Amino acid sequence: MEMTYRPVVTSQPQCHTSTRSFEWQTDLCDCGSDCRICLCGIFCFCCLGCKIAKDMEECCCCGPSVAMRTRYRTQFRIPGSICCDCLTTTFCAPCNLCQLKRDINRRKQLGIF
Repeated sequence: MEMTYRPVVTSQPQCHTSTRSFEWQTDLCDCGSDCRICLCGIFCFCCLGCKIAKDMEECCCCGPSVAMRTRYRTQFRIPGSICCDCLTTTFCAPCNLCQLKRDINRRKQLGIF
């Protein structure tokens, strides 16, 4: 009786998804990851707000608002609260817009926007 070697599958291949899909893709003050967006947020705040609103198919004046950040955060199930969104948009307005735009760009690259 001849024995032949047959490989045995002990585990199935797993689908690799980003573990960060329910988190912000970059930190609030992570401007170094995309200097172009950072400069736009500092020197052309309204333009960046309009770009974000356009990406989210909203009115241009909604870009820098608490409602836009909250909508985006809840749409992608990013943990947080309206209170934190309000504080972020009030006291870190340019960083808020930069984070939103970087996040949108990364999610577009990942195909989840």
